[in-house]
Amino acid sequence: MTVREVIEGLYETWLRRQITHVPGHIAVIQDGNRRYASIYRKNTAFGHRAGARTTELMLDWCQELGIRHITLYSFSTENFKRDQAELTELFGLFREMFERVVTDERVHRHKIRIQIVGDRTLLPDDLRAVIDRAEERTAANDQFFVNVALAYGGRNEIVHATRALLAEVRAGSIDPAAIGTADIERHLHGGLNLPPVDLILRTGNEKRTSNFLPWLANGNESAVYFSAPFWPMFRKIDLLRGIRVYDQRIKMAAGHLPNRRLRN
Repeated sequence: MTVREVIEGLYETWLRRQITHVPGHIAVIQDGNRRYASIYRKNTAFGHRAGARTTELMLDWCQELGIRHITLYSFSTENFKRDQAELTELFGLFREMFERVVTDERVHRHKIRIQIVGDRTLLPDDLRAVIDRAEERTAANDQFFVNVALAYGGRNEIVHATRALLAEVRAGSIDPAAIGTADIERHLHGGLNLPPVDLILRTGNEKRTSNFLPWLANGNESAVYFSAPFWPMFRKIDLLRGIRVYDQRIKMAAGHLPNRRLRN
């Protein structure tokens, strides 16, 4: 074990001792894969695959800490503007990820449910088929929930929900005067009924939330943590720093939200 690993281990222990409250739902904007690749003068595929390895580590950390819901901003509607070669690589990487979900013993042992958020009609047919299998295979799992945002755009999602409600009004199945938040939420996030976001975490030192889950995050006044490392360089101590921001927010609110303690 190197000196750096020893120091980081001690720092991680110190961070954990500072934290009393753990978020129930973390939304992660995984930024910096391409910039990471440029550091090593590699192509974008190198960065995306490095980011995929960090994603697997992140899921393990969240499970260890007792975070039951995690939503990963993996591919936005804006990302379709990227070079076709990069899109092909990304979609291939997503296929590999969802194929592993079907056979990964850890997913089923820990009862992890995989769900997709976004406009899946925009995705390639072969990728949609693998996603369908992963969702079906994990549909009965109910301990941890991993929501992968693909072809996702927050404002676009609210527009679609509005159109769906207008269709119900025209059909006479709902009174416009009676429309409330629950009616809107029925048409958001594919009807998954996701819980409010407690913490948005963005890597790559970009200080914006990029229209990610606006209804669940902004509506809940979620805590936000901007982390400097690119996503492939993200560490457990960076996650704990983000959780500390959430913890401090809860403490300042004098305990109005449920107390979720770190597991021993």
